[in-house]
Amino acid sequence: MTFKETPLKGSYEITIEPFTDERGWFGRFFCDNEFKTIGHHKKWVQLNQSFTKQKGTIRGMHYQIPPYSEIKLIKCVFGAVYDIIIDLRENSPTFLKYYSTKLSRKNKKMIYVPKGFAHGFQSLTDNAELIYHHTEFYHPNSEAGLNYNDPKLNINWPLPLKTISDRDRNHLFLDPNFKGIKL
Repeated sequence: MTFKETPLKGSYEITIEPFTDERGWFGRFFCDNEFKTIGHHKKWVQLNQSFTKQKGTIRGMHYQIPPYSEIKLIKCVFGAVYDIIIDLRENSPTFLKYYSTKLSRKNKKMIYVPKGFAHGFQSLTDNAELIYHHTEFYHPNSEAGLNYNDPKLNINWPLPLKTISDRDRNHLFLDPNFKGIKL
């Protein structure tokens, strides 16, 4: 696999380099030794999968606050999504900037999301499925989110909104006094 750091320090777009033969292909999407080369030493404690029925659906922008901030590794295993991460780290030179990439079954890319980032996506196909690795357990009292349509973030979603949960639709816009997440 190859690791390409994004413009948001500490986050990586990862490409799987599969072995291919007449049967199909085989690829590794995690190796402890390879992930150590980007400074990853945390244990993955939770693995989740999401299924999104309709193209144009938005999920996000989610994160957990300290002390339960988490690293995420996200891979699309069916369909395609427009994936977005937002830097919320206090004093970061890229504070409130976002990075977007297409994750799909076809391109075999993943995104490595460090602590202090929000994450979300818009489904580019019907029946999109994602796998998420997490370095922290889910803590409902520590979950937080940003509004997908916050003018301060100015996210350029590729498709018209089809579906969004009430919870995600009702996240508040950023408070002008928000200085970021202190890690």
